[in-house]
Amino acid sequence: MTKSTAKATDKTPSRVTKQDRIASLLLRDEGATLDQMVATTGWLPHTTQAALTGLRKKGYAIESDKVDGVRTYRAVAPE
Repeated sequence: MTKSTAKATDKTPSRVTKQDRIASLLLRDEGATLDQMVATTGWLPHTTQAALTGLRKKGYAIESDKVDGVRTYRAVAPE
């Protein structure tokens, strides 16, 4: 068995990235605030907002609304 065959048949799950964590927060019915995403990833706010742009480029439809001065983001996953 070659190395490439071993890797192709390996059943290990891929790791969960910080961007995956942000996506899971956004896909919840209540969505997520920037503070929640920052707390989950440990990133600075501007880095977290850049990750939202990355998710948009991956096909996520991201919406936001502001209630009582707090912006909440929600997303719909790409098909």
